[in-house]
Amino acid sequence: MPFDPQLQTLYDRRAAEGVRPLYTMTLEEARAADLAAIQAEAGTPEPVHDVLDLTIPGPGGDLPVRVYRPSGEGPLPVLVYFFGGGWTLGSLDTSDALCRNLTNAVGCLTVAVGYRLAPEHKFPAAPEDCFAGVRWAAEHAGRFGGDASRLAVAGDSAGGNLAAAVTLMARDAGGPDLLTQLLVYPNTDYLADTPSRRENTDPLLFNDKSVHWYWDNYLTTQDDGTHPLASPLRAPDHSGLPPALVITAEYDPLRDEGESYAERLRESGVPAEATRYPGMAHGFFTMSGTLDAARRAVEQAAAHLRTAFADATTKG
Repeated sequence: MPFDPQLQTLYDRRAAEGVRPLYTMTLEEARAADLAAIQAEAGTPEPVHDVLDLTIPGPGGDLPVRVYRPSGEGPLPVLVYFFGGGWTLGSLDTSDALCRNLTNAVGCLTVAVGYRLAPEHKFPAAPEDCFAGVRWAAEHAGRFGGDASRLAVAGDSAGGNLAAAVTLMARDAGGPDLLTQLLVYPNTDYLADTPSRRENTDPLLFNDKSVHWYWDNYLTTQDDGTHPLASPLRAPDHSGLPPALVITAEYDPLRDEGESYAERLRESGVPAEATRYPGMAHGFFTMSGTLDAARRAVEQAAAHLRTAFADATTKG
């Protein structure tokens, strides 16, 4: 189908303004432009009961985390969120509006974890940091009214890649136990050669060149790209992973590899739902201030998380 009318309006505005692709900018310019664009389309951040910025120990030094707590009585289920940005861009501010939305809609304690960025810090710095953040949340959520027996991970784009990687790490390390994973248009395969990668080349949108630029920043060698923590689709075993909701967009070079990951999970006996949003492009999930489809996707994600947490409570 054609672009959603609201996305078309956004696209036309970018064309009129002559927006440059991030991969044509300096790293400093790209990081600033990425954050500005996300904040412009995210809408007014929702108030939450409490927001606390902390630092926690990580494998390469202290890591920033931001803890969001909704109103209401605990103990609360816990969501650990990883922001997107191709492992190269992004910060806790990138996912701030989204984490506020999910905190309120789910009624959970949300822990957004900052991680070391490429190219200054190459793979596997990011997944190692994210796993450290999940372990910290499992150990310390109780301090903030959280219930670590109800723990989930989520992320968008590279954050979805990192959430998937963390589930592999947690399974292989014997914990922490994760109830579910929310993966929003995740990178899952460095070597992907898919129709969606070949079709999406528009420089006004996230495109195949964008994907290559991010991977080039992230990896030291091509062999690193085939590692399961870089390309979760290439893991030899997907059994025993937490159930998943995978959200994809029609006009996204990562669409097919995200949907393939959901299929691979199902083939391995892991419940996995995949939903493609027609007329949408990569990045739409964080645009709740601009796109109705983004608000629907966030509510779908919230409903998935609420159900997973409620089911755990019932079983417990």
